[in-house]
This record gives sequence, C-alpha cells and structure tokens, in this order.
Amino acid sequence: MLHILNLFGRSPFAPLQGHMEKVGDCVHELKPLFTTLREKNYTLVNQMAEHISELEHAADLTKNDIRNHLPGSLFLSIDRGNFLEMLALQDSIADKVEDIAVLLTLRKIEFHTAFEASFFRFLEKNIESFEGVRKIIQELNELLESSFGGVEAEKVKTMVEDVAFKEHEADVLQRELLKALFSVENEISYGVFNHWERVFEATGAISNLSEKLAKCVRMTLDVK
Repeated sequence: MLHILNLFGRSPFAPLQGHMEKVGDCVHELKPLFTTLREKNYTLVNQMAEHISELEHAADLTKNDIRNHLPGSLFLSIDRGNFLEMLALQDSIADKVEDIAVLLTLRKIEFHTAFEASFFRFLEKNIESFEGVRKIIQELNELLESSFGGVEAEKVKTMVEDVAFKEHEADVLQRELLKALFSVENEISYGVFNHWERVFEATGAISNLSEKLAKCVRMTLDVK
C-alpha cells in the first residue's frame, strides 16, 4: 500500500502507468502463446496460459490497491470518474488476454492454412493498437505539465487517431479471417469452427478496448 501512495505522491498518473505496464506484460505474452499453438505444443500452451493468469492476477492486485487508496485531493487536474474509467479499461485488456489464454486450453485446436497467416497479421495489429494506447498513457505526465493543452495535447490527439485507425484495420482483418473460416467450414467440426470464432472475437477485443481507452483520454482533453 505504501508503494501505491508513494506513486501518487510522484504524479496522479504514476499508478495508472504502473498498472498499464503490468497489463502490457499480459499482452506481450499473446504472440508467443499463439506461436506455441501453431507448433501444436499443447503442454506448453497450458503452461503459458497459467503464467498469463498469474500476470493478470498481479495486474488485478495493483488495480485493487489503486482503487482502495485514491487520495481524492490529488485529482484536481482530472475528473476522478475519468481516472477510474481508464483504470477499468486497462484492467479489461488484461482480463481479455487471460480469456484468450483460457480459450486455447479448452480444446486442442489447430491453425488451418486458410487463415493461419491472416491471423498472425490480425494479432499483430491488435498488439499495435495496444502499444499505441500504452504510449498515450505514458504521455499523461507531459499533458499534466502542459495543463492538457498546447502542442502536447495536439500530439496526444494525433496518437488517439492513430489507435482508432489501427482498430479499424484490425476490424477489416477480422472480417477477412471470418470469411476464410467460413470457406473451410465443411472441413472442420462445428465445435472447432465455433471455437475459432470465439478466439477471433476475444483477440479483436484487444484493439476495441485500446481504442476505447484512447478515446477516454481524448475526452479528458476535450473537457479541459
């Protein structure tokens, strides 16, 4: 608890940024996880999923500490509700990564050549979206110093637009993936078909949540 309070002493955004780094630890496990799935090393997939659950739990503990020790007097520069919404969205990203990991442990699915390459492009675009909003969160101290205006605010607005565009690109790739999946629906069982649909949807949520978080920061700028 003292650690969290010390972070608030440095900056009202430091705890949020610290939590985001823990969320990033979860997201950065996705590519190795799916690479291991492609190699059909299901034992290692299960082990990696357990590790992701541990990382998500660590992020969850940090989130709870922040919520339990919010010193309201430090939030004159930002609406308390906006701060908590940012924290909740970050937490949702970590939750979604854990959901993906769990999905990959429920049954032994294999990549089909019809969508394997497309899926990894889709995955990369979702990670890019997350990285974009992670950098925005890192910019919050500079925004505070500039009173949420000027050149720094314009820079962040551009970054928000970039995250939104990446989310759009991820949506396009997801539609292509679904078309590829439907093209082989007669070659795989209904259960496997449905499972891949769920994997696509959960993975796409990473960019969706990243865009929502970026727009939440933008809303903070707009009310200043």
